[in-house]
Amino acid sequence: MSNTINGCVSGNCACKSAASVQRRDPFDETDYGTPLRHTDIDVTLEIDGQSVTVPAGTSVMRASIEAGINVPKLCATDSLKPWGSCRLCLVEIEGKRGYPASCTTPVEASMKVRTQSDKLQSLRRNVMELYISDHPLDCLTCPANGDCELQDMAGVVGLREVRYGYEGANHLKDKKDESNPYFTYDPSKCIVCNCCMRACEETHGTFALTIAGRGFESRVAASENVPFMESECVSCGACVAACPTATLQEKSAIMFD
Repeated sequence: MSNTINGCVSGNCACKSAASVQRRDPFDETDYGTPLRHTDIDVTLEIDGQSVTVPAGTSVMRASIEAGINVPKLCATDSLKPWGSCRLCLVEIEGKRGYPASCTTPVEASMKVRTQSDKLQSLRRNVMELYISDHPLDCLTCPANGDCELQDMAGVVGLREVRYGYEGANHLKDKKDESNPYFTYDPSKCIVCNCCMRACEETHGTFALTIAGRGFESRVAASENVPFMESECVSCGACVAACPTATLQEKSAIMFD
């Protein structure tokens, strides 16, 4: 019997990957963290003791999730290019120093990855603790309550308390921008994950958003740091859909909450 894939007799071409994509469940709503790679070269590695085979160029995060191993994430989504800013998806790789972000680390043959350990759990809790220390504690009245990735990830990493308090500098009193008739922008809830800016660029190609300021003062800004309705924003909603918190929120969701 000939080895054919969609009419190809070689069995060793790009259509092999295309065929595997076609076999994916069209109703699968799983977010794999980074986009699917299309290649005819496969790589086999070990993740948490489990052998995993994925296309070359696949991120460690996506390989893990495809194997049923969830990795905490805030800035990663399979509809956008990997960014690596939230630092929740840290992993351990045998033979390598440090704790690389799994979303920006490509798989390698024979790589051995650990997604869970006491050290990783501690690092992830510390990162989440820093986020929450500069975030309003209004979950019960927030329109994103129950549909907030920050809230979900706080539970996943096991955060139960925040040691830092609110005495120091923070953004809790930053003014909300309600100039747009379709959505609000609340900078006090922004974690600077860059998802909105990336969605504006990659999904819609508008380039209306940027990150203004440096370090602790970094915040999402529309055009030259003007109200959204005075900016180049076309109200497409890509940024709202990409936001993992209630920073960008549809006004209809707020009204009917």
